[in-house]
Amino acid sequence: MAAKPPRWYFSLRSPYSWIAFRDLTENHPDVADAIEWRPYWEPDDIGQKLLAEEGIQLPYVPMSKEKHFYILQDVRRLAAERGLTIAWPVDRDPNWDVSHLAYLLAEDEGRGRDFIRAAYHARWERGLELWDREVIAGIGDELGLDGRRLANAADDPEVRQRGLVELRKVYRDGVFGAPFFIHRHDKFWGSDRLAGFAAAVRAGMQVDLGPAGDLGHAGGCG
Repeated sequence: MAAKPPRWYFSLRSPYSWIAFRDLTENHPDVADAIEWRPYWEPDDIGQKLLAEEGIQLPYVPMSKEKHFYILQDVRRLAAERGLTIAWPVDRDPNWDVSHLAYLLAEDEGRGRDFIRAAYHARWERGLELWDREVIAGIGDELGLDGRRLANAADDPEVRQRGLVELRKVYRDGVFGAPFFIHRHDKFWGSDRLAGFAAAVRAGMQVDLGPAGDLGHAGGCG
């Protein structure tokens, strides 16, 4: 059986995925182009029920107050190191299917990465809620896409089924947080593991070039 390609799981909900996205695209563009991009999110009650009927339970754990306060401090530090100012959104009863299923439609149009960039900008630099369909419609329109179709992706039964396909991949890969990077049998969890993942992917690309490739190994939470 052919080896699975290197891949990373991103979440539009996660500030660490936002940091990883910026570092990946700005500092490791060759790696960004060589790997699969896969969304990771907590589905709504309907999606959770359908997955449970297949025996799939995604490993979401409620966040303690102490961890929440730590993340506020840690992400602020990481953003400042990159010259960014963070604007914390207030998530009131969020539905993460809205934004992540919209991503699938943007990806169909070859604009998936642009959608992610715009969504992260809206969420982490403007403090907007990505479960707000008007926000998603605005992002779609800015990208020259059908903003209303993206905003209502969660109402489309076919797109919801595609979302379940993506979440089954999350389950099969044993993903328990985001950002999460996988190269062959090696897993890297967190934005601070990106450099190790990138080195492993590059080493693999060199090996694939033939016997002259570099066989060096590189090792690396969000």
